[in-house]
Amino acid sequence: METCSEEKKMITEPLLINKNPKGGIRTLPFIIANEAFERMASTGFMPNMILYLCREYNMKITEGTNVLFFWSAASNFLPILGAFLADSYVGRYAMIGFGCITCLLGMVLLWLTTILPHARPLACDYPLRDSCESATGSQLMLLYLAFGLMSLGGGGIRSSSLAFGAEQLEKGDGIKSKSEGALKSYFSWYYVSVSASSMVAVTFIVYIQDNLGWKMGFGIPAAIMLLSALCFFLASPFYVKSKANTSLLSGLIQVLVASYKNRHIKLSLPQAAEERYHHREGSVRLVPSENLRCLNKACIIKHPEQDLTLDGRASDPWSLCTVDQVEELKALIKVIPLWSTGIMIGVTLSQSSFPVLQASSMDRHVSRNFEIPAASFCIFTIITLTLWVGFYDRILLPLASKIKGKPCQLSLKQRMGIGLLFSTASMAAWAITETVRRRIAIDEGLSDDPRAVVQMSAMWLLPYLVLSGLAMAFNMIGQTEFYYSELPKSMSSIASALLGVGLSAASLVASLIMNSVDGITRSRGKQGWIPSNINKGHYDHYFWLLSALNMANFVYFLACCKAYGPCRVEVHKALDDADGMREEC
Repeated sequence: METCSEEKKMITEPLLINKNPKGGIRTLPFIIANEAFERMASTGFMPNMILYLCREYNMKITEGTNVLFFWSAASNFLPILGAFLADSYVGRYAMIGFGCITCLLGMVLLWLTTILPHARPLACDYPLRDSCESATGSQLMLLYLAFGLMSLGGGGIRSSSLAFGAEQLEKGDGIKSKSEGALKSYFSWYYVSVSASSMVAVTFIVYIQDNLGWKMGFGIPAAIMLLSALCFFLASPFYVKSKANTSLLSGLIQVLVASYKNRHIKLSLPQAAEERYHHREGSVRLVPSENLRCLNKACIIKHPEQDLTLDGRASDPWSLCTVDQVEELKALIKVIPLWSTGIMIGVTLSQSSFPVLQASSMDRHVSRNFEIPAASFCIFTIITLTLWVGFYDRILLPLASKIKGKPCQLSLKQRMGIGLLFSTASMAAWAITETVRRRIAIDEGLSDDPRAVVQMSAMWLLPYLVLSGLAMAFNMIGQTEFYYSELPKSMSSIASALLGVGLSAASLVASLIMNSVDGITRSRGKQGWIPSNINKGHYDHYFWLLSALNMANFVYFLACCKAYGPCRVEVHKALDDADGMREEC
């Protein structure tokens, strides 16, 4: 009887436990839809924003571009801050929820600037730019508040969305949810949906803005963001909501603080005994490496009775760190020089305002009754990126490997370098296109009318856009893979954030370069290279300068590669080749 009752209890217990299961595959469509709709709404505002600022807020091109540079910098940096807060304090669910509400509020405020007459300065005829009324402080305050809320909200969603979905599979109920195949499928659908939503944004939403006006064009993204928030909150009862834990970023800061506190400790020249270093239980590395030895002071045990608790942990983690923490910081410091080479390509790709101005002054017709919106030309960069990644992975690499009879692929540093060269070439192609466009505008007597359309096809911009897509495919994807391969597995969150930090820095550097060029070339009452009238300036000179800076950055990249030495992947490959040769002998 007892055996029967025990068996009955074992059968019914799982049923009781799983009566209200949490997480699992069923939550993923809501998470993916939330991120995809947010990305569609946010991306839908960006392409045409320079035209909105110049035409509705009477900003000069440099002024409006500066606003967009700072907005882009904030949008790329805040996800890193959001990830830190989510991991350390509030948790991912709360961070995404905060992001949804904040982003929606920002978009509604931006939409209101198109509806409320007093939210913008009086309309002004474009050619009479010098006599136009500037926006008041309160009008700019409302505009910047909208931008800030959108960046803050986007940072909250993007910092945690991907990891939150993975958490539903890893900690959710159900065997299928925890399988590796389910996780890979989730990642694939996540990135496909984000890419598809971006393509819809730069085509469908931009077309509405051009043809139905700003009210409808800004109202639809706000409605899409509302749909994004609803998708996320609808599945709230089913989510696994893990509590916040210690962030890896906190651990890296602890190493800096501990090494500074212990700066008076003298390091012995020979390798010290293992007992002097604090390491995690089960850690493979028991002694820190010899590079950047000053950081080793952070993991030295001075007084075991005071520094360690009874279970072997540090009594004060801000005074004593583990060897693994020290090595993680060293690995991050080692990749920083190569990371900095990605800033210049980010500067190139952040010049999104100028192609819109160029395309708007060129013939964009693809048929008698249809023309491509000026802000939709960036779709060619996205298409190039998508097609090349598929071609490279599915056709080129298998074909090259079959011809050579062994696995064949470019190294990560080679791909990053090729991307920098494509970035240089894209700026050169852009400069040539602008030289031709400006000459035609002058020949047609359109110098004084910046809104006039010259008799030149906007398809001349395709070489620049295609080369930009190839630059992204080689360098930015190569960067991400490089960080993942070179940093310890425990630093995967840092590896995924480094590209965003680089793009944020690139927007600030782009603003500095543009302001410097504008200030220097405007000296002594000259027109300058980048005035509001695109036909009177010398944008081609500005693009040639960026091309030269990209070339100088490539030389700097080569020096960084030499100083860095072989990658971990290259070292492992060399060891495998050596083992293979020994087996043959």
